[in-house]
Amino acid sequence: MNMADSASEGDLVSAPAKINVPPEIEEAVRTLIRWAGDDPAREGLLDTPKRVARAWKEYCQGYDTDPASYLSRTFEEVGGYDEIVLLKDIPFQSHCEHHMAPIIGKAHIAYLPRDHVVGISKLARVLHGFARRLQVQERLTAEVADCIWDNLKPRGVAVVIEASHACMTARGVRTPGVGMTTSRMMGVFRSDERSRREVLALIGC
Repeated sequence: MNMADSASEGDLVSAPAKINVPPEIEEAVRTLIRWAGDDPAREGLLDTPKRVARAWKEYCQGYDTDPASYLSRTFEEVGGYDEIVLLKDIPFQSHCEHHMAPIIGKAHIAYLPRDHVVGISKLARVLHGFARRLQVQERLTAEVADCIWDNLKPRGVAVVIEASHACMTARGVRTPGVGMTTSRMMGVFRSDERSRREVLALIGC
């Protein structure tokens, strides 16, 4: 069984097709540039409104996807495998819903299957589907875990996310080098201390 997606399914993160930007969106960006203290009519900023608008459509393309759909195809021919499945160090980027500032981090996603598994890249696709929206890290962690729990019906789910938030490192308290860790444990990873310790040891926490 090939657990990874075929090349024909494309990259995990792909840019959307170039779109036409409504005039009011361009003008909103020009207004922001003026508010920041610059001149949107100067040469270096002439095309910035279109670029910003298209960039934000890409940053938020998760609104156009249903992460649960990535978990619809599963595999039962796993040779009797019934131990933890873990995908570690999945890089992602999101944006904080409070300041629309970048959230950059990595996620670790684990589940304990019952009688079927899912292609490993699907776990990353679920993460990106939720991350490419305006987010808070706590909700992102819960949404990824809940999606896997509800759709795969495993014996346990563990999601740990580590990220840096520009809304804290680049503004406000301006404290670089600070990371935030959130986790959600479900099923046996929550109820059974031994299973919880095992999955956290595999993750490296």
